[in-house]
Amino acid sequence: MDNIKRTVVVTGFEPFGEHTVNASWVAVQELKKLGLGKDIDLHVYEVPVEYQAVQSLVPSLWNQYDPQLVVHVGVSGMATTVTLEKCGRNHGYKGLDNSRFCPHSQCCIEGGPDCIDSVIDMESVCKRVTASGLGVAVSFSKDAG
Repeated sequence: MDNIKRTVVVTGFEPFGEHTVNASWVAVQELKKLGLGKDIDLHVYEVPVEYQAVQSLVPSLWNQYDPQLVVHVGVSGMATTVTLEKCGRNHGYKGLDNSRFCPHSQCCIEGGPDCIDSVIDMESVCKRVTASGLGVAVSFSKDAG
């Protein structure tokens, strides 16, 4: 039997703007309490809503844990379902972060790729969750916003 523990990192975000509590971090903390099973080594982190902090934190999590999976949980005031993102875009960032900073280039990582696609087939995941009968409304998106 395979006794190797799998490493999973899940992040949520700190409060921002008028949101004194970020539901993404609340959800991730609940996940930590529940766990993902005895064979999963789960690590959770609250991510600052700061462009520059994220640029160093996320790579450091990959370097520190060499995880099989990293899930970044976010929150949207417009979402009506659990939304699985197919890709992360590098451009179009116009809002100030919690340190009142916004990159002049409107890119998260200057010179970085336009988009990073998930290796997970989000459409298939949506279909499986819907077919499971759990009653969770799930959709996928090609733009995390």
